[in-house]
Amino acid sequence: MAPHAPSDLAFMKMHGLGNDFVVLDARDRDLAVTAELARALGDRRRGIGFDQLAVITAGAGDAHLAFWNTDGSVAGACGNATRCIARYLMDESGAGAVHLTTARVDLHARDAGGGLTSVNMGAPQLDWQEIPLAEAMDTLELPIEGGPVATGMGNPHCSFFVPDAEAIPLDQFGPRYEHHPLFPERTNVQIASIIGPDHIRMRVWERGAGLTLASGSSSCAVAVAAARRGLTGRAVRVDLDGGTLMVDWREDGVWMTGPTMHVASGTLTAQFLESLQ
Repeated sequence: MAPHAPSDLAFMKMHGLGNDFVVLDARDRDLAVTAELARALGDRRRGIGFDQLAVITAGAGDAHLAFWNTDGSVAGACGNATRCIARYLMDESGAGAVHLTTARVDLHARDAGGGLTSVNMGAPQLDWQEIPLAEAMDTLELPIEGGPVATGMGNPHCSFFVPDAEAIPLDQFGPRYEHHPLFPERTNVQIASIIGPDHIRMRVWERGAGLTLASGSSSCAVAVAAARRGLTGRAVRVDLDGGTLMVDWREDGVWMTGPTMHVASGTLTAQFLESLQ
């Protein structure tokens, strides 16, 4: 038996606008997640499949969250997974709000009514060292073709504003900039078009995961970048391949609101876990 795995392990499958997650609730058990386990679970043919793996543990607030990508790397933030888990915890407790902790920041989420969940993703990181970038520069216009904006939302983001987001072959464009030398920790890549002063169309390539139908932290980063550029106000609708999120950059942080879905609950078998030896 692999040392990180019990003989069986319960999991949940959730998604926010098609941005999908495997969630492990480890509040009442010891669970040391390894890169090997994350990669195995993320395999859509031999495992379960996800854009990110999220693990819930006991924390200083209502719960602590940690995230992994499909390639086994650690993800510093995952906005849609945070909303999904917040909804799960609120349904469990009957509360209208939850306080979640992560390695970077405390997150506050609440029921927004109509089946929607809001989470405050905290203040964006706008300084080159915080994002981080490889050297000092203006984060509002990077010295890269297309002059993208760099933003930190607990993970690094590189946002390109283009006339037509649909016209960019993101499967080729994304990996080129995910690994750009200006981003020592790699970066999420967004292609965005401004539809109006409060409306953005965005597509996303996530570091360690690839093309995704939606990304909460990317939506927040693009909204912040657009507002900093003067392209939009601070409250915007962001249309992604999987649906729509509402983002509002307020004094207390960047609030993101949208739907969540708890698809299924199940148990990983001993056979699967033993195969990871």
